[in-house]
Amino acid sequence: MKLASSAFTNNGLIPAQYTCDGANVSPPLNWDEVPPETQSLALIVDDPDAPEQTFVHWVIYDISPSVNQLPEKIPVGQTIAGSGVQGANDFGNFGYGGPCPPSGTHRYFFQIYALDKKLSLAAGASKSQIITAIAGHVLAKSELIGRYKRP
Repeated sequence: MKLASSAFTNNGLIPAQYTCDGANVSPPLNWDEVPPETQSLALIVDDPDAPEQTFVHWVIYDISPSVNQLPEKIPVGQTIAGSGVQGANDFGNFGYGGPCPPSGTHRYFFQIYALDKKLSLAAGASKSQIITAIAGHVLAKSELIGRYKRP
């Protein structure tokens, strides 16, 4: 699988509009080469450079394997019409919470997983619940890294 964004390149800078310094909206994402036996997709976005522990910015699961993109500005809420269920981020909300590093340049890992099953978890599941649920069910994975430093 290949994960990409029209907003930034792999290891490139994430534009401010997708961060706490801008509109704080989710960036557009697209993927291809999903294995044919995929039953659902899951997306996790986190910051391993955060102080104390990896900070989770976005979790979506039970994305239909027929979906191959998420447009910019996915609404905050429990579900995405036709596109999956949103989990809880470490800001304490459903949906996307953009980069807002306290200091320095941080890396943001966008990871998509093709799964051989639907997770069927309630809205608001955490990253750790997703990681536990996908164990042994990952058919393919792709990663896109963006970087951001506050002005």
